Amino acid sequence: MALSAFDFFHRNRKKSNALIFYKTMQNRREFLQLLLASAGASLVLPNISFGQSAKSSADAWTTEYPKILARIVPPKFPKKNFTITKYGAKADGVTDSTEAFRQAIEACNKAGGGRVVVPAGEFSTGAIHLKSNVNLHVSKGATIKFSTDPKVYTPLVFTRWEGMEMMGYSALIYAFEQTNVAVTGEGTLDGQAANENWWFWKGNKEDGWREGMPNQKPARAKLYEMMEKNVPVKERIFGDGSYLRPQFIQPYRCKNVLIEGVRIIGSPMWEVHPVLCENVTIRKVTVSTHGPNNDGCNPESCKDVLIEDCYFDTGDDCIAIKSGRNADGRRLNIPSENIIVRNCTMKEGHGGITVGSEISGGVRNLFAENCKLDSPNLDHALRVKNNASRGGLLENFYFRNITVGQVAHAVITIDFNYEEGAKGGFTPVVRNYVVENLTSGKSEYAMDAQGLANAPIYGLKIKNSTFNNVEKGAIAENLKNASLENVKINGKVVSDIGAVKVAPKKKG
Repeated sequence: MALSAFDFFHRNRKKSNALIFYKTMQNRREFLQLLLASAGASLVLPNISFGQSAKSSADAWTTEYPKILARIVPPKFPKKNFTITKYGAKADGVTDSTEAFRQAIEACNKAGGGRVVVPAGEFSTGAIHLKSNVNLHVSKGATIKFSTDPKVYTPLVFTRWEGMEMMGYSALIYAFEQTNVAVTGEGTLDGQAANENWWFWKGNKEDGWREGMPNQKPARAKLYEMMEKNVPVKERIFGDGSYLRPQFIQPYRCKNVLIEGVRIIGSPMWEVHPVLCENVTIRKVTVSTHGPNNDGCNPESCKDVLIEDCYFDTGDDCIAIKSGRNADGRRLNIPSENIIVRNCTMKEGHGGITVGSEISGGVRNLFAENCKLDSPNLDHALRVKNNASRGGLLENFYFRNITVGQVAHAVITIDFNYEEGAKGGFTPVVRNYVVENLTSGKSEYAMDAQGLANAPIYGLKIKNSTFNNVEKGAIAENLKNASLENVKINGKVVSDIGAVKVAPKKKG
């Protein structure tokens, strides 16, 4: 049986190459012959296994899901406490306690691990850098207030900013190549971000920027150019004068990570951003902050991640799964995989459970269940954003028991027309996207699924789902092997996606 080549591969359409396109291939041998015959061509492939077929939804939930869950085990810490007030911290909300945090973490690490305890009260600090076997425990009634002075987030660290690697400001809480790290407790992490400090750096008037003020746009463009030219990361230096905001919590290349219980407010940019991490648990976290790019939780190129019992009320995507932007995502080629999202609540934001858009390294095996999403200011419930500049193989997404009160645009959005849209040489692939037992109370569209002419969306399946008070039906462009089973839109059973198709809006 012939398989569509576009079901498997990115295409790099360089005009200087005499690339021969084969739209179908019979088997692996034919593909290898294509490679040999096209020695001068550029063909960019995602990380796939030939002959691998997608599991049915039932098989995925009963076999793969339990295996992933069994591997995700939060780190445990010795029963030793290192209270920051014993190292000079003052609970007055004014005194700089950065050194006290550093000393307490150092002592905890040298002693073999334990809890660095933040007692009740307000503590002011700069960057906090975690070390192996350290649990930063923010007690009930405690607030850590992070300085808004950019200089305290130097020296620059190895970081990833909007999917691009660079040397930039430290995250407010940062860990690099550590094992067994945690941020726990019932206290508050306050980044104190506002239009008067971090947020105007975005360059938007609604975030406090005015003509003549500096912003991130020149540095962002420069970083993008350096990434495309494959400039070594150590030479991508973006500190003072660059205006590239730091993330809030960023464990980078860490193993066994736990973020639990804390409340996060006033973030400069992305809230919880594990990068290249393995075995990550994010549990009972409350995120409530509405600045620019205030994504709630963005696991990026991570493996075995559990996000559960969290509350998100954000200025951007509530959860956004990522794997690197464009050339950097393809250079590292490390997907986000084996992600479980369950029992979470999403209020305001651009998207609820989102994949993308910095997604060039791919995503596979996403499971989400028993989540509630509801706000007139939440644009999309389940969302994929990608395009031909990003590319990336996105496969095996399973959603069940999703309750949507209302969203502003579409309940299910898979959009290849995002930003650059079809402009680019790296064909995006989405396949095996299954939604079961979803109910929605109000939306503009039930679904907005827009593939590209040469990159259809494969295997979108919606089962046992009800969409009420839908204003405009659905958008369905360039889908292949899509199916509806026991689906109702505005009380009417719909068995053919084409039957609810409307003219798509022009995007990106």
